[in-house]
Amino acid sequence: MAKILIVDDAKFMRLTLSNILKKAQYEIVGEAETGLEAIQLYRELQPDLVTLDITMPEMSGLEAMREIRKEFPSAKIIMCSAMGQQKMIVEAIESGAKDFIVKPFDESRVLDAVERVLN
Repeated sequence: MAKILIVDDAKFMRLTLSNILKKAQYEIVGEAETGLEAIQLYRELQPDLVTLDITMPEMSGLEAMREIRKEFPSAKIIMCSAMGQQKMIVEAIESGAKDFIVKPFDESRVLDAVERVLN
């Protein structure tokens, strides 16, 4: 099954996403709280997919995604954002995100996005 890295500064959000994905038999290989951690873990783990929160301290998800994709152009990244961040979502897709999911997470939407990006 696909290996997934979950990145969000909120532990509750990481847990929610982790539970949804584990239930669908995905393997969670790591979790990160910041964009910098995300880049380091991506290098170490080279997961099949990353879910990346847009708004985080230190380094935004957009900046982290650009760094990851600079080193790993084929990285599959799904951005996560709260409602009403349309401008950021558009920027994320233009910067190479394969999809986005909106918080609060809808289980079927999360799984649809993950399956679509992985296939």
